[in-house]
Amino acid sequence: MCEISEIGFAAGEIWKYLSEHGQVTSIKIKISLELSNTMLYLALGWLARENKIDIIFSDYSCKISLK
Repeated sequence: MCEISEIGFAAGEIWKYLSEHGQVTSIKIKISLELSNTMLYLALGWLARENKIDIIFSDYSCKISLK
């Protein structure tokens, strides 16, 4: 079971990763930060809801960057 604090922590880690690496695919974030699919997408949802990221959809993946 995921706790809100875990999701917030993962969101913070993703934010830091994006600030250092720029635009990357969601798969790259998942692998680099060793996140489960569930935690990755919960944390991305958190950041999207706070309007902190841009999501660019392509055919088979999406690219994420900070606003």
